[in-house]
Amino acid sequence: MHASYYHKAHACIMVFDVQRKVTYKNLGTWYAELREFRPEIPCVVVANKIDADIKVTQKSFNFARKFSLPLYFVSAADGTNVVKLFNDAIRLAVSYKQNSQDFMDEVLQELENINLDQKEEDQLAQEQCGNTKTLPPS
Repeated sequence: MHASYYHKAHACIMVFDVQRKVTYKNLGTWYAELREFRPEIPCVVVANKIDADIKVTQKSFNFARKFSLPLYFVSAADGTNVVKLFNDAIRLAVSYKQNSQDFMDEVLQELENINLDQKEEDQLAQEQCGNTKTLPPS
């Protein structure tokens, strides 16, 4: 994904389909990309479609353990653990936003401030130009 997709992110929910092994194998690539752009935001891993085979909840998914990430077993189809997942992800995101010391957050905030300052300067200049127009001769 493009770096702009990560702009202002305060948490990440990485979902894989327990019925499609390729989605699990992609977690490493997705996680590396996430950390390239957002090295500190909290991340959770979600094993989706447990309704298809509840036995998958007994499996050990090493990816989450390897990176010390919370793992949620959910079913978007029947709603199992979906509310808990989002409540926890929101809690992590809010905490991160309030306590972030991530360098990228600071850089992005500075860029936003520069942009806002420039817009204010442009608006002020336009207003000044508008006020100094001469009236046509009568």
